[in-house]
Amino acid sequence: MRLRNVPGSREVIAESKYAVSEPEKNKGIWKEYFGNDNPIRIEIGMGKGRFIMDQAELNPDVNYIGIEKYSSVLLRAIQKEEERQLPNVCFIRMEAETITEVFDKGEVDRIYLNFSDPWPKDRHAKRRLPSREFLRRYDEILKKDGVVEFKTDNVDLFAFALEEVEPAGWKLDAVTHDLHNDSVMNEGNVMTEYEEKFSSKGNPICKYIISR
Repeated sequence: MRLRNVPGSREVIAESKYAVSEPEKNKGIWKEYFGNDNPIRIEIGMGKGRFIMDQAELNPDVNYIGIEKYSSVLLRAIQKEEERQLPNVCFIRMEAETITEVFDKGEVDRIYLNFSDPWPKDRHAKRRLPSREFLRRYDEILKKDGVVEFKTDNVDLFAFALEEVEPAGWKLDAVTHDLHNDSVMNEGNVMTEYEEKFSSKGNPICKYIISR
């Protein structure tokens, strides 16, 4: 279960050089923020940041932006970044619904969705990060050949996500219902905290890669 109430976490985030307090001001100029022309990849719902920081370390020629709405969870990522000091990663505390206010058309190279909240009630379907509503938002900010990568151990959420792809005007480039036993899709796989936890219990990990 995610921690959501650490006293003073929002104040720490506001003062941290690793968190962008007014991200909408960087819309269209994120490359200026990083000071280079490297591709920009984002993770929505990054949790404690292990995945995105490991990616940043493995790919120093790519810029990474982690998005997390829970300040107490984002605080953990900031603490890790203070230790690792990776120059090509930063964080934003925000709701994913406003993502088009933060990134310009074609500004993002790739989007990662890892172990997203399943929002199991039907009336909350449009809040699910792989829903067609969100795919429309991703379409606005991704460059033409950009992709979305989605991983989860929740088979119901994955089934829903697969059903949303075609109606939203996207196509499946790759899909597996057992990532860690798929030699092709698992090559170079970077695990999240949840992925390591769930897979150690024997839960198969589902993944897709989609594009327009």
